[in-house]
Amino acid sequence: MKNSTMNHKIFILDDEPDVTELVIYKLQQEGYECTGFNEPLSFIRTIKDNTPDLIILDIMMPEISGDQICKIIRSDQDLREVPIIFLTARGEIEDRIKGLESGADDYISKPFNNRELILRVRNILNRNVQPYKTSGSDSLLKIGDIVLDREIRELKIDGEIINLTMTEFKLLSLLMERKNRVQTRNHLLVSVWEYGTGIETRTVDTHIRRLREKLGRCAGVIKTIRGVGYKIADI
Repeated sequence: MKNSTMNHKIFILDDEPDVTELVIYKLQQEGYECTGFNEPLSFIRTIKDNTPDLIILDIMMPEISGDQICKIIRSDQDLREVPIIFLTARGEIEDRIKGLESGADDYISKPFNNRELILRVRNILNRNVQPYKTSGSDSLLKIGDIVLDREIRELKIDGEIINLTMTEFKLLSLLMERKNRVQTRNHLLVSVWEYGTGIETRTVDTHIRRLREKLGRCAGVIKTIRGVGYKIADI
């Protein structure tokens, strides 16, 4: 087992026991501590008192859908920063987008490739461990009323704290750090998600849309460069 994974606890929720068992088996082989759930309500009760480092959620489930559970988690003060990966059926692009819009950090298509599953999990967990090595003035990014403190991972607009997921924070940080420079979608996928360019670029578009919603009146600072990508411009 890999020492870097020993302290990472992962919850897997899928109403198909075979899927849950397979995911647990593959991740335990990598040294992760995994707990599986097949009933959404049982999962919700457990997570209130036992916070994992990562959650893997199915979207289509009885009683309550994965995107609804994601919204519940994102609205909880103690849980909202826990990264979430969605499991979604192959080809259901709108379900993927809906899942990302509800607050998920990433998605994995069913049927999934085992190596891809491990890569996605590893990348997200690594993203959450000391994401920035900055100090002093290097940790503070400011554009207009937007202030991003990378040392304490905090975003403020007009002095008000705005809650971001880790992926949203890393995306905004990269754009602010490279203000006035166009970042292609593929470059953002590599830099933020740490994936190759074969991943669907609508993932970037969905996170940009979520980011703009959270920036509120300052949303216009993120400029779309048609057919290329995005940039943040000075106000």
